[in-house]
Amino acid sequence: MVGEDRRVVTARSDVVGSLLRPPELLEAREALGEGRIGHAAFKAVEDRAVDEAVALQEEVGLEVVTDGEMRRLSFQGQMMEAVEGFSDYDVDAFLWGEWYGAEGVEHVSLERPPGLAVVSPLTRRRHLCTEEFIYVQSRTDRTVKITIPSPSLFLSWWSPKLSVGAYPTREGFLADVVDILRNEVAELVRLGATYIQIDAPFYPLLLNPATRAACESLGWSADEWLHYGIEMDNAVMGDFPTVTFGFHLCRGNQDSRWLTEGGYDAIAKPIFHNIRAQRFLLEYDDDRSGSFEPLREVPEDKTVVLGLVSTKRPRLEPLEELTARIEQASRFVPAERLAISPQCGFASSIVGNRLTVEDEKRKLQRVVEAARAVWG
Repeated sequence: MVGEDRRVVTARSDVVGSLLRPPELLEAREALGEGRIGHAAFKAVEDRAVDEAVALQEEVGLEVVTDGEMRRLSFQGQMMEAVEGFSDYDVDAFLWGEWYGAEGVEHVSLERPPGLAVVSPLTRRRHLCTEEFIYVQSRTDRTVKITIPSPSLFLSWWSPKLSVGAYPTREGFLADVVDILRNEVAELVRLGATYIQIDAPFYPLLLNPATRAACESLGWSADEWLHYGIEMDNAVMGDFPTVTFGFHLCRGNQDSRWLTEGGYDAIAKPIFHNIRAQRFLLEYDDDRSGSFEPLREVPEDKTVVLGLVSTKRPRLEPLEELTARIEQASRFVPAERLAISPQCGFASSIVGNRLTVEDEKRKLQRVVEAARAVWG
């Protein structure tokens, strides 16, 4: 790739990744698990769901489209589906923790499944998401974004009791995770991907004393987690001049709940200065995310995609509210280096948030309207 110019995605309207799964797809996934339909029939349902997701995004006018993560149990679940070495799991493997919600959304405490672990050396059966990319690329002429999980998301799969036979150290396990994800990026690039997003909700867990303590109980200090996490994410991104990398930070997103809160202040400098991505997709849909002031730390060659439209609540944000918030953010990052998106996905797992598809469509349309109102 020597001599190739870097391709930089400049879209003002962006989308984080997942969309609400249609009932037909949820029913088909259940039927597949129970043996009532075969893989070919299930694949046909998946394909239709992706077609509908692409059509919805194109209809509202988004410059960037995804496949809605329709083929995933959870946004990070493709790792377990494509790679041998993990214990048995279901969707609960991705849902545990202390989850909080706004008025009308109950607090739930979900314990980590006791048998959750990496139990043998990781062996890739197939690529994680190349099928997703190839299919959606054939269905649109818009910029296609493909999302992959940050290696830091898998740290909790290493168990000092259950994993030491396969990996005596957490670091050894995570090194193999990095290799798998780095190879995935290389294959996506070979297939023509130009916009790859790393989903990294682990970092905001360090912003809240309770969730930070839980992270530190695993053996590393917050500073060590930042250091090793950034090192791993940069290794995954590698050096691909034809690709724009996005980096998404959020505070948990499941069934209209969240895991943590707090402004970006404590992690802004190390992440914004050191992560090699070109676009930071940041959650800013309510007061849980703090002020725009930490954006002062964003280098001049980076774009900030403001996640101003909530995927957790049906309320449609007024256009004037969004444009005013973009103007506020421009005091810290010039408007020419800003864009807008939803705050997170609409369905980080098959559970989805408490909105309807019509709510989802209106919100994506509002993202486009705000982008046009500000940038033309």
